[in-house]
Amino acid sequence: MFLKSLELQGFKSFADKTVLDLSSNITAVVGPNGSGKSNITDAIRWLLGERDARNLRGGKVEDLIFAGTDKKPRLGQAQATLYFDNSSKFFPVDFNEVSISRKVTRDGDSLFFLNKAEVRLKDVIDFFAKAKLGARGLTIINQGSSDIFIKSTPIERKEMIEEILGLKEYQIKKNDSIRKLKNTAINLETVNAALQELKPHLKFLRRQVSRYEERDAMAIELRSIEDNFYGRKFKLLKSDLAKYKSELEGIKELIHEEDKIYKELELNLQKIKVSEPESAEEFRELENQKNSLLAKRANFQREFGRLEARIEFESKAAGGKDVDAMNVLREIKDIAESISAESDVAQLKAKVNLMLEKINEAFSGSSKIGNNSVSLEMKELQDKLTADLTEIDTEIKDLTSKEELVRKSLADFNKIFTNSHEEAQKQKKKLDGLTAEGNKLDFDVEKTDLKIANLKEELMQAGRSLTSVENVELEELGQTLSDDETMKRMFKLRGDLASIGEVDENLVKEAKETEDRFNFLTNQVSDLENATRDLKILIKDLDQKIHHDFTVAIKTINDEFIKLIQMMFGGGTAKLVIKTIEPKSSLQGVGDEENPSIRSSTEAYSKSSGFADGRKKSTDPETENEHDIAQGIEIELGLPKKRIKGLDVLSGGERTLVSIAVLFALISVSPPPFLVLDEVDAALDEANARRCGNILKEFSKKSQFVVVTHNRATMESADVLYGVTMQNDGTSKLLSLKLNDAETA
Repeated sequence: MFLKSLELQGFKSFADKTVLDLSSNITAVVGPNGSGKSNITDAIRWLLGERDARNLRGGKVEDLIFAGTDKKPRLGQAQATLYFDNSSKFFPVDFNEVSISRKVTRDGDSLFFLNKAEVRLKDVIDFFAKAKLGARGLTIINQGSSDIFIKSTPIERKEMIEEILGLKEYQIKKNDSIRKLKNTAINLETVNAALQELKPHLKFLRRQVSRYEERDAMAIELRSIEDNFYGRKFKLLKSDLAKYKSELEGIKELIHEEDKIYKELELNLQKIKVSEPESAEEFRELENQKNSLLAKRANFQREFGRLEARIEFESKAAGGKDVDAMNVLREIKDIAESISAESDVAQLKAKVNLMLEKINEAFSGSSKIGNNSVSLEMKELQDKLTADLTEIDTEIKDLTSKEELVRKSLADFNKIFTNSHEEAQKQKKKLDGLTAEGNKLDFDVEKTDLKIANLKEELMQAGRSLTSVENVELEELGQTLSDDETMKRMFKLRGDLASIGEVDENLVKEAKETEDRFNFLTNQVSDLENATRDLKILIKDLDQKIHHDFTVAIKTINDEFIKLIQMMFGGGTAKLVIKTIEPKSSLQGVGDEENPSIRSSTEAYSKSSGFADGRKKSTDPETENEHDIAQGIEIELGLPKKRIKGLDVLSGGERTLVSIAVLFALISVSPPPFLVLDEVDAALDEANARRCGNILKEFSKKSQFVVVTHNRATMESADVLYGVTMQNDGTSKLLSLKLNDAETA
């Protein structure tokens, strides 16, 4: 057995908790009109996923909850549960018993539970579709809908057959795939539109970021060039500065040592100078006396010049010119001039004597010079000159003697002093050379410091610091360009960087985000295109599966259908024919105007299946024609002793028998787990009802049946009989009877 029990609480007229054992092959529910027996059918339909309250004989969902009576208050919720035996693993879940529960509250909450775990309505529909069960179609035939198969449109007939054949699962997948395909097409169009809108802005951002990337490359190149250029210069200047300072320190130490030596030599020279003998002072005194003698000699020359002038004047005044006297005077003058220029004492003495001889000759009478007054004056002058010369001669002799003595005493001192002085001058010259060299090094140090300061200032103007280049290793520095070329390259890079400007981090962030979104949308397009392709393949495969299984099954169904028709009508022919339906036909059926509820039910069924206009829709251009051209099922029927021109000419009983024949033909090919039949035998006479009951017994070997009936023949075919009565408080109550042992429960 498969179907075990149904539990109701607060559902419509079943206010109290009520449990129906449905484990028998055929369970019949009987009772007077208005007792609530059809509420059992509604509960099963509700549990199988029915969403429209009108198909549950209510105006709104709240109508499913016990509304209350004068004797019993209304309830706040309604709940129903179906229990199934799953020991055969009919349902694809790892439970031996499966329960489906549904609960609705007056607050509008609607909940589904699979083995007490909350699930969605879609999950419930899919779950039952795999078991060939559904809230619509032929699984449950409501009261007054026994001829639903005949009243339905060809397309709806085909869908009913697909459901009972177990093809609804594939049809749901197909419809879901078509819906997804349509949504995918919409999404693809939306994503493509977003991409088209994004591309111009992304192009601008990419171009701007590309400039920033170029800026980064230029900044890196500039920094590398600056590191190499300034680092090399700094290293060289630092090396030169260290060398100059080191050499300067060495020079200073050497100067200090040599200065000590020079000072010692100077001190020794001073000691020698202090130890100079007194003869040196005498020698200097002799020199002074000699200078005095020379001064006297100069005075003598001046006096003699005046004498000559006077003699010449006196001679002119006398009117006579003695040539010899004049010659004598000239000679005396020449001698006097030579005396004034003579520095040697011996020569001076000889010349003075010669001059005296000339004067004596002049006064001895050999020459005549002027008058007597002149001779007298010249005589006086001679005497004076003679005395002076004698004195000078004496002094010269003394000076010569003393000079020889002094010169001899100073010879050794001068030699020592000269050697010491020369040594001191040599040391001073050496010290002066070292000092000059030190001054040059000191200048080099200052010049190098100035160059480093200029380099630091240049780096600051370039936005760099000296510390950023001072750690660059010399061996890592490369210079393939000259300094001028390097400077030109740096200036160009700085100009290019200035023209680009600073990096806008917000723009870079926006570019990254836009790029990510563009890549995401591009991937989305690829995914959507792949999904579209996969959905097309899936739809095509499902179409082929449904078409193949349906075509194969319809032949077997027709064989069973004609057998049942002949059994029920004592002959005749019957056939289900697949026909193409024109797109304009939405709901073609017989008797729709007579029974609007049937039309509403079939319309709702079509909508739940995804075919609101009776056609198979597709957004796939490659398969659009295939889905728009729908197929349906037409019934070709021939009854004995009656010409059938259309199904609308059949009586109520005949329509019911045909529908039952179709139903059991379908069951014979693909038996569902259970079927619920609500007064489908109402239009049958006793003979046909008994015939229908016999068929129920036969097919109960393949499927379970829950039958709501008033017909005694149908009751006789049941294994368990439930009676429903309406109590005084307005609630329904169950009485059960097992017909095999006639035990009342």
